[in-house]
Amino acid sequence: MSDPRHYPDRPHLAVSAVIVRGGEFLTVRRARPPMEGLFTLPGGSVEAGESLVEAVRREVREETGLTIEPLALAGTREVITHDDGGRLQRHFVILAFAARWIAGEPRLSDELAEARWMRPDALRALPTTEGLAEIVAAAFDRLEQGA
Repeated sequence: MSDPRHYPDRPHLAVSAVIVRGGEFLTVRRARPPMEGLFTLPGGSVEAGESLVEAVRREVREETGLTIEPLALAGTREVITHDDGGRLQRHFVILAFAARWIAGEPRLSDELAEARWMRPDALRALPTTEGLAEIVAAAFDRLEQGA
């Protein structure tokens, strides 16, 4: 069976989390295409019948083993890619949440090559997914405002 997220007939909804612990957030480096080698946030697809908060908790737990408390929406991103022939290859709408770390230490999954806690300003030195620094800054702002 082919993956409906590849060459889709509609956009797919996904979630991610800026997980904050002690002034740092968790960034992960993807181990597989299409984002292989890039640093980003843990997350993934929302399943039918699942709330956005349930989805972000589940995806973070599955990918990293962490327990989190999603507090507020930090921003959105769209990922649209086309193949060499111009055909739509992927289309994701990603809702990124500001979240607090509750428990656990990151463990790698088959989707992640690396996980590290870092300060937001350290992102400048890393290859990241588009818009990551802006989403992280927005999440820290939301948490500082008592989201």
